[in-house]
Amino acid sequence: MQKVTLTIDGKTCFGKEGRTVLEVALENGINIPHLCYDPRLEAYGGCRMCLVEIEGMRGMVTSCTVKVKEGMKVVTDNELLHHHRVMVLKLILANHPFDCMICSKSGDCSLQELAYNLGIENIEPFQKEERNFPLTVDNPLVELDRNKCIHCGRCIRICNEVVQRDVLSFAKRGFNTVVTTPIYRSFEESDCEFCGQCISSCPTGALTEKPSKGKGRTCDIKRVRTTCGYCGTGCNFYLNVNIKGKKVVKVTSCFEGPVNNGNLCVKGRFGYEFIHHPDRILKPMIRKNSGLQEVSYEEAINYTAGRFLELKKKYGPDSLGAFSSSRCTNEENFLVAKLARAVFGTKNIDNCARVCHAPSVTGLSACFGSGAATNSFDQIEGADVLFITGSNTTEAHPIVGLKVKRALRKGVKLIIADPRKIELVKRADIWLDLRPGTNIALLNGMMNVIISGKLQNDKFIRDRTEGYEALKETVKKYTPQYVEKITGVDRNKIIEAAKLYAKAPKSMILYSLGMTEHVTGTYNVMSMGNLAMLCGHVGRESTGVNPLRGQNNVQGACDMGALPNVFSGYQSVEDPVVRSKFEKIWGVSLPDKKGLQSTKMIEAAHEGKLKGLFILGEDPCHTDPNMNLVRKSLENLEFLVVQELFPTKTTEIADVVLPAASFAECNGTFTNGERRIQLVRRAIPPLCGRENWQTICDLSTAMGYPMHYNHPSEIMEEVAFLSPIFAGVTYERLADKGLQWPIPDRKHMGTCTMYEKAFNFPAGLGKFNAIQHKDPAEMPDKKYPYVLITGRRREHYNNGSMSRRNKGIFELWPEETLEINPEDAEKLKISDGEYINLISRRGKVKIKASITERAKEGRFFTSFHFIDTLTNTVTNSVFDPLAGTPEYKACAVKVEKI
Repeated sequence: MQKVTLTIDGKTCFGKEGRTVLEVALENGINIPHLCYDPRLEAYGGCRMCLVEIEGMRGMVTSCTVKVKEGMKVVTDNELLHHHRVMVLKLILANHPFDCMICSKSGDCSLQELAYNLGIENIEPFQKEERNFPLTVDNPLVELDRNKCIHCGRCIRICNEVVQRDVLSFAKRGFNTVVTTPIYRSFEESDCEFCGQCISSCPTGALTEKPSKGKGRTCDIKRVRTTCGYCGTGCNFYLNVNIKGKKVVKVTSCFEGPVNNGNLCVKGRFGYEFIHHPDRILKPMIRKNSGLQEVSYEEAINYTAGRFLELKKKYGPDSLGAFSSSRCTNEENFLVAKLARAVFGTKNIDNCARVCHAPSVTGLSACFGSGAATNSFDQIEGADVLFITGSNTTEAHPIVGLKVKRALRKGVKLIIADPRKIELVKRADIWLDLRPGTNIALLNGMMNVIISGKLQNDKFIRDRTEGYEALKETVKKYTPQYVEKITGVDRNKIIEAAKLYAKAPKSMILYSLGMTEHVTGTYNVMSMGNLAMLCGHVGRESTGVNPLRGQNNVQGACDMGALPNVFSGYQSVEDPVVRSKFEKIWGVSLPDKKGLQSTKMIEAAHEGKLKGLFILGEDPCHTDPNMNLVRKSLENLEFLVVQELFPTKTTEIADVVLPAASFAECNGTFTNGERRIQLVRRAIPPLCGRENWQTICDLSTAMGYPMHYNHPSEIMEEVAFLSPIFAGVTYERLADKGLQWPIPDRKHMGTCTMYEKAFNFPAGLGKFNAIQHKDPAEMPDKKYPYVLITGRRREHYNNGSMSRRNKGIFELWPEETLEINPEDAEKLKISDGEYINLISRRGKVKIKASITERAKEGRFFTSFHFIDTLTNTVTNSVFDPLAGTPEYKACAVKVEKI
C-alpha cells in the first residue's frame, strides 16, 4: 500500500492508501468519537458519532467509511459536529437505564466515556423512556442485558463477519428492537461457540462475562498484557487482576495482539478460573509412609537433590532423565535442559512435543533443513488455495480458524483432507475423506497427477531442490485409481485437488496432529514438503507448509534444546564445536551422544535401566498411549519427581511433588506456531511462593551446580548468546509484537517467511524424500472391526487439568463422548447418550455414545481430556521409528453394550 499525506485538524498526518479517515486519525493519535466502529469489522457507519467535515465534500460524512486521499483536509470537531454528537448521544441515553454511570462495565464502556467527554448532564430536550427486558442468563458464560443495548449491531456483525456463526441478529422493530439468537433459543441451544467476541465488541454493558460478575470494581482492577497459556496460536490478552484480592477475575481483549487482534476462543476468554482453583498444589510433598506429605521447600529440594546425586553415583548419569514441558516458558525449558545435561550429566532430556509434533521437527528438517512453520498466520488470507490436512482447525485452533474463514470469505479455495466430517468440510471446495493412516498414498497420488499432467514447477525443482528423479519414480505407481483403493477417496476428487493445488499462484498447507500422530508421522510431514516443493509453493508469502501447534509452547520447548539430540537453536549435541561452546559457558563437560526420547525413557524405566526421572508439567500416565503400561513403567523407577499445578495421574505415583506456577504467575516467553517469541508477563505473585525457574535453579544449586539468575530476561540473554537463530532476542525487542525467528542480530526484525532466497534452505537445497505408503500398525479385523481416532474438543485442553477446572467451560462440555456414525450405531443397536464400553487389545473404557454424521462408517472419534474417561487406556503404544511419536490416530477397537 502507498502512503498518503493528509491534514486532520490542522495536523499533518500519514496513512496507508485504502485506510479510512477514522483509522488514520486513530493511528495518528487523534480520537474521533465512535460507537459502531470495531477495527475487526467491515465499515458500517450506523451510529453517526464519527461524522467529520472534509474539504470538497458536501455536509458531514462518516469517517469510518470514507477512504483517505492525498491532500485531504479533515475537521473532526467544531461547534456543529459537537452539537450533532451531543444530540445523538442524548437520544441513545434517553432509552438507556438510569444506572448507566455506575453499571458493572464502568470504566470499560464507550457510551459512558463519551457521555463524560461530551459533558452530558441531562437528556433534554428528550424524555426518558426505559425498556424493561429480563436478563438473559441461560448459559454459564455470557449475560445479555437488552436494556443496555444501543443497537450498534457490533455483536451481530462480529458473529457474522468474523466468527461466521450467525448466532445473533435483530428482532422486532422500533422501540422494541432486540438482539437475539434464532427464534429466541438459549445460547447453548444455538450455534454459539462461546468465544466472547460479542462481549469484546460490545461498547456498553449489554454483553458481559458471567464468571467475572461482582468480582471487583474497575477502580480496583489492574490489567496485565500477556500471552495465552493454552494452544500454540499465541494470542495476547489482558489478565484483569483485583488489586485488593490479588486474584485474576477476568480476561479482556488486547486489540494490539499481533496474532489475534482482540479475538479469543472460549478457553482464552473464560479459561482463567483454574488459576485460583482450590485443587492447586501450593506446597512441596514427599512420599512418606505410602502417602504424600507436605514439607518445606528446603526439605523437598535437599531431599530431591540428594536422591538424584545418589542414583547418579550408584548407576551413572544416564540412569537419570528429564521431561520438560510444552506448557512452560522458554526460559524454564532451557533450564530443564541445562539441569539434565550440566547437572545430572545425562543425555536423556525430552519434552512432550515427542507425543505430538516431533515429526514436524524431524520431517520439515529433512525437507527444508529447519523444523518449523514456513509462514506467518496472517499470510493465510493471502493464499489462493488452502490445503488443510489432519487439522480440525476451527476447534483445535479457533483463532487460526477465524483467519481461514476470513480467507474463504474473500474467495480463497479450500481443500480438506480428513477422515471426519469436521466443521470446515461444509465450507470446503473439495473434501478428501481418506481412511485413517493413508496420508502418504493420498499425497503421492496428488503428486502423480501433477507430474503426469506436467503441472510441476520445473524451475523451482531445478534451481532449489535435489532428489526429484527418485520422487518421480516412486509416485509413478500411485495413480488415482490405485490411490482410491488405498484411501477410499474418489479418484476424481484426487485429480481435482491436485490440479487446484498445483495451478494456484499461492497454495498453503496447514496441518496438525492428524498428520503427525502416526507410525508414519515423519514421512507424512516429508510428503507434504515434497508436494510443496514440487509446485514451488514454499519460500514465498502465503505458501509453504505450516504445522498448527497444540500446546502453548510446544515450538519453544523444542527451540530451547529440551530434546535428546540438540542444544538450544537446534545445534547438534554431536557437533564438537557446538558442544565446546556450551561447555565453556556452562563450565562442565557435556554428553556427546544423543539421548533417549521420552517414549524410549519410559521403555527404559520398564526395563529397569532408567532409575530416576524429573518431570516438569507433563502427565504421561494420562496422555501417553497404553497408559496402564506407562504407569507400570514409571512405578518401576527408584525415584520420580513431578513439578505440577494440580494432582494428576502421574503425581499419584511420584516420590516428590513440587508446586508449579501458572502462566499468570510467571515472567518469561512463549514461542507460538509461527515462530513468534512473545512475552509472558506476571500478573500476580506465584501462589506457591516461587516461579518455576527459581525452583529449577534451587534444585541445581542443591546438587552442587550453582545456577543463579535475577530475572528470566537473563536466562534469555544466555539463550541468545549461545544460539545463532535467537541472537537478536532481548525482552525490550519483544515487548510490542514479539519477533519471529530466526533473528540473527539485534538489528534484524525477524523472519515472517522462511527460505525466500535461492539457496536459502539451511542445507542450500530443499530435499525431496521418496516415500512409500505404509498401513497403520493396527488394522481393523473381525475381532476389532472399527478404527478409533483421538483428538481434541474446542472447550478443553490436553489432560484437562486446567480446562476442566473452569466452572463455566466444564458446564458446556462436562464429559467425554464417543462419536459413532448412525449406520454403525444401528448395526450395534446403540442409542444416542447410552453408555458403552470401548475396547482394544490393551484395555477398555466406559464412555457415552454420541450418534453423529461427523463420524464416517467404521470410524469412531473421541478426545483424551477427561480423567474419568481415560481414552489412552485403549490407544496403541507403537511409535514413529524416526520421531518416536505414538500412533494416536488409528487403533483397532470394538464396542459392547453395558
